[in-house]
Amino acid sequence: MSETEIRALITLIEDPDQEVYDQVRERIVSLGDDVVPILERAWEFEDHGDLFRDRIEDILETIHLSGVTERLIAWRDGGGEDLLSGALIISRYRYPDMDEQKVKARLASIRQDIWLELNDHLTAFEKVRVFNHIFFQIHGFKGNKRNYHAPQNSYINEVLDSRTGNPLSLAIIYQVLAEDLHIPLRGVNLPNHFVLAYLDEDSMGGADGGQQGEENVLFYVNAFSQGDILGRNEINEFLEKLKIEPRPSFYSPCTNLDIIRRQLNNLANSYEKLGDSQRSGDLERLRDLLGKVEEPGS
Repeated sequence: MSETEIRALITLIEDPDQEVYDQVRERIVSLGDDVVPILERAWEFEDHGDLFRDRIEDILETIHLSGVTERLIAWRDGGGEDLLSGALIISRYRYPDMDEQKVKARLASIRQDIWLELNDHLTAFEKVRVFNHIFFQIHGFKGNKRNYHAPQNSYINEVLDSRTGNPLSLAIIYQVLAEDLHIPLRGVNLPNHFVLAYLDEDSMGGADGGQQGEENVLFYVNAFSQGDILGRNEINEFLEKLKIEPRPSFYSPCTNLDIIRRQLNNLANSYEKLGDSQRSGDLERLRDLLGKVEEPGS
């Protein structure tokens, strides 16, 4: 469809007949991302009143959500092997114009600083100490305890900007950097919290730590508490405080699909607390594309 034809179609957006509008809306939405610039120009420069602009905004949101949905499904169907790609798809939900190259450049800068301090002779504990020093002391990352449930704590582009996040978002960035540095750290899906497991390097067989068991875990790292190193006993004490019976999944690495599903669950809960039912519902539907979560997020 030519731009002239699209513009003619857009003029029908304010048709008072709901049936006509529904047909026009469906046709425009089917055109996908290609129609977005034309819609944005119509919203900005054509003075057709509030109904016209409101309907354009609704169509733009629908097209955008459809694009995020398609990308998430493709990531899922591809096995979810690239954690960063999954997290960036989620950031696209709220920040459609996000500069992914800027995000990757910031990560590369942090990674370079850590890499310069590492060597093959360091033990697992020593590698984590070096990582923690660069990540938390030099680059200033920290847990956002004051505004814990704010949505921005879950979008990694926002976390890289503010250097503050929740347990999951900090762990995602920590894991992404560790993978690039060939440090075997993988997420662990604790209830009400999220930590990382440092795996026996001899047991690592692929990018996705979900196939590794507790027997391969050397120790745990709490990215929300400046990289504190934990053992099984600390995990047990945490579960006892919550009065939750231990499960194998609370001690073993989870998959990248689990991590992104939990990220979506956290965001849905955050927007629900803010009374934003529209965004909360959107994120729940995206989450359910990856399966339902059993435990509350964090």
